[in-house]
Amino acid sequence: MRLDKYLKVSRIIKRRTVANEACDNGRVMINGKVARASAEVKVGDVIEIAFGTKSVKAEVLAIEETTRKDDAKELFRYL
Repeated sequence: MRLDKYLKVSRIIKRRTVANEACDNGRVMINGKVARASAEVKVGDVIEIAFGTKSVKAEVLAIEETTRKDDAKELFRYL
């Protein structure tokens, strides 16, 4: 699954366009490497996102095409 779509489906970032912009500006890393929006996300990957002065790390636990809001928290785990 594409990185920008995964960020939206898992609700780490609310909108896909915002996820796309974050990737374009180099604020998103997968396993320590700067990632583009089209990068493939696999189970076990560690995604790090820089939000201003804060940084968020999450491990991918599952990949789903669509999820309900309540189930989105099961797709990743904060580190």
